Amino acid sequence: MNNTREVEVVVVGAGQAGLSSAYHLRRTGFEPERDFVVLDHSPAPGGAWQFRWPSLTYGKVHGMHALPGMELEGADPERPSSLVIAEYFTAYERAFDLRVRRPVDVRAVREGDDRRLLVETSDGVWSTRALINATGTWDRPFWPRYPGQETFRGRQLHTAQYPGPEAFAGLRVVVVGGGASGTQHLMELAPYAAATTWVTRREPVFREGPFTEDVGREAVALVEERVRQGLPPKSVVSVTGLPLNDAVRQAIADGVLDRRPMFDRITPDGVEWNDGQHVDADVILWATGFRAAIDHLAPLRLREPGGGIRVEGTRAVADPRVHLVGYGPSASTIGANRAGRAAVRDIRRLLTAEPAAG
Repeated sequence: MNNTREVEVVVVGAGQAGLSSAYHLRRTGFEPERDFVVLDHSPAPGGAWQFRWPSLTYGKVHGMHALPGMELEGADPERPSSLVIAEYFTAYERAFDLRVRRPVDVRAVREGDDRRLLVETSDGVWSTRALINATGTWDRPFWPRYPGQETFRGRQLHTAQYPGPEAFAGLRVVVVGGGASGTQHLMELAPYAAATTWVTRREPVFREGPFTEDVGREAVALVEERVRQGLPPKSVVSVTGLPLNDAVRQAIADGVLDRRPMFDRITPDGVEWNDGQHVDADVILWATGFRAAIDHLAPLRLREPGGGIRVEGTRAVADPRVHLVGYGPSASTIGANRAGRAAVRDIRRLLTAEPAAG
């Protein structure tokens, strides 16, 4: 292909995982644009953070870990996290001269010649010896399907589209999902809504006590085991349970976090259970999580029969040229930092052992 450009490494995604990987590439002697390129489909720096709702202020963000080599200092806890973190990522890209190309959509990654991968994008084709996939999950909100869904006359939205609590003023809202986003949204919008109903497939598990390093390590190990087996990763939050803090205790006491089992069908004006119970609703908010955004890797046939990509550390077991950073156990901000460093270390070994084509 005449318009194909060659590099040693392509990084797909410029959120925490992608920027961490780019930093470690730079630090170990790779030059941006000459040796590696970072492709990001978002319009501006900030990763998925730039799309978060305005009421999620920086002070409400849990466990935002600084990128390697540069702390996030002096941020106003009252400012929206979308602005604080977007500004931080912008400064970071500039400080380390990472030269992120955006907006660029990566459409497919295929086998090329001479053991290279071809990365097909909206900005042409890149030929690379290794790929760091850092695409996260934000672009793949999971929408479950229930009978009658298409008949609902109200509004259905996913947490990815959550506009903030004021949008629910005076409305009857059904929140679906027992994870952190479901409980946070429910608690935030309940004072504005006319009525709220919380439904989950499983009984929610509330965690007493502090979130210690040991608890975190155990949770990451469980997620890691899934990706080792080639199963789709679960979020770390899904295996730790929901923290039982003062706000959650108050919401339980107020009847806001009064969980009902999953409804059986959706009707034009609400939701219904098989025992005849019905709840009227103007809005159904699906807080049902996200899936890994990895469809562009499909031509490489990395998926296992279990539906996920089998990963050891960050390396795809089926293809050592491909590393998944921010996937499964490295989906937290601190995990993404460590995984970026580990991926670059492995890639350096791979490229040193393999003579360059040509």
